[in-house]
Amino acid sequence: MMLLSAQNLDYAYAAGPLAVRRVSLTAPPGTMTTVIGANGSGKSTLIRLLAGLLKPQAGTILLDGTRLADWQPRLRARHVAYVPQSTATAFPFTVMELVLSGRTPHTSRFRFENQHDQQQAQHALEMTGAAHLAQRPFISLSGGERQMVILARALAQEPRLLLLDEPSSSLDLNHRAALLRTLLNLRRTKQLSVIMITHDLQFTAAFDQVIALRCGEVTATGTPDDVLRDQVLRDVYGDPHIHAQRIGDQTLVWTDL
Repeated sequence: MMLLSAQNLDYAYAAGPLAVRRVSLTAPPGTMTTVIGANGSGKSTLIRLLAGLLKPQAGTILLDGTRLADWQPRLRARHVAYVPQSTATAFPFTVMELVLSGRTPHTSRFRFENQHDQQQAQHALEMTGAAHLAQRPFISLSGGERQMVILARALAQEPRLLLLDEPSSSLDLNHRAALLRTLLNLRRTKQLSVIMITHDLQFTAAFDQVIALRCGEVTATGTPDDVLRDQVLRDVYGDPHIHAQRIGDQTLVWTDL
């Protein structure tokens, strides 16, 4: 059975034009999909729809064959985790306390986290290379460190589907590589499915599927080799100066100055 299936999604904010128009996608277990497109193309809106944070005005989203809207939020959070572009908190939580909050879907309303929850939170921090930050106040961290901790909180949920909205935007080269290694390892060992928005097109070579949006619509979908082509990218980004060249198992993308 398909883990996630979205068909013909439409969504508009207030009385504005459609931010997402007739978008369809599927996420089988253990697959990694990246969503690309220019700013304002509807990528973040799409991810928020898939996370259940927005309700589509047309179309259907199925999780394990059941309408996403019919899932009880606490139960849905055991299957789907969402990492936004940025997270702000005014509370002086330590990193460990914040990551432990990712265990909430697995705990009863009337008990605190147990030893197993502590172990899962510690493991999530180790997977993201943030274990050394466990006792630091979250508000004291750099942007990149915060992003890895928020990812750890999502992994502590033990999701089957991870939705990431530009997780590498504030990461340096070393942490970007660590993020990709973590995702690939979880796909291999846990059959984790990933849908990730990124502006870093070099990331896409490791993914199974690339979906390109323009003005809220899917303009291209397929493998990285299918989508990372000169003409496709020029259409997606509206820039006639984009070039893409396959070098070994990577695709180099650049624009003329």
